[in-house]
Amino acid sequence: MEPILFQTSLIAAFVAGMVALFAPCCITFLLPAYLANVFKEKEKVLLMTLVFGAGIFIVLLPAVLGISALSQALFKYHDPIYIVGALVMLSAAVVTLLGIKLPMPKLPGTNPQKTDVLSIFTLGVVSGITSACCAPVLIGILTLTFLSPNYFGALTIGSMYVLGMVTPLLLISIFLAGKMPAVALLRKNLATINILGKQFHILTSNLIASFIFFVTGWLILALTLSGRLKMSSVEGFTKMIQNTGSFVNGYVGGNLTLNVVFALGVIGFIYWLSKKV
Repeated sequence: MEPILFQTSLIAAFVAGMVALFAPCCITFLLPAYLANVFKEKEKVLLMTLVFGAGIFIVLLPAVLGISALSQALFKYHDPIYIVGALVMLSAAVVTLLGIKLPMPKLPGTNPQKTDVLSIFTLGVVSGITSACCAPVLIGILTLTFLSPNYFGALTIGSMYVLGMVTPLLLISIFLAGKMPAVALLRKNLATINILGKQFHILTSNLIASFIFFVTGWLILALTLSGRLKMSSVEGFTKMIQNTGSFVNGYVGGNLTLNVVFALGVIGFIYWLSKKV
């Protein structure tokens, strides 16, 4: 019965996604963007991680569903996408340093200035786009989903793959939750800058986040322009993702019950995090 629903096991797709997170062209952008947001927000680490992950998920999901036009465009415009991503990071460095939060619609009983949801989600989307045009990540997910015999199987396998990419970030958020606000140094006001008659307070946390954004932005720009992040330079990692999925699938691919229980466990974990938020 298992092959009828999933040609590749859910566990194999999840593990392959975790490996894909560490692809050079993926982790170069995604992880620094996440860590910078951690220092930027400090108090809402769990919420920030879920919002950031949602931005990644909403971009990779169309690839899961086999939208070939999107996949071809991501491959074709690999370098321009990374250059734009680098410029977004450099812009985020300036905005973060000055403590500027993007405007959000105010909902009744909420304080939209408490957490910069819009910029976090935007960086998640940009991270998802750069990850999607990373050959190992996209080829890995397309290989798994194209093997699926039906739409439901492709959607489920692809979703588990993306969740595998996001889960390490969620585990980091659990470790950091509640610890960041306790560090008084992060809230220290280092200086005040006057720009066009408006004062901007430079906090230690914003300085650290801005530094991460700035260094990452220039690094991605330099690597892209020098050709060191080209699609052909990461073929070995593509095979690693595929081999990891095949290896795990060889052990647990035939056990439908185990795969369903594992998927329910992952969903329960996400639900538990959302309740903590």
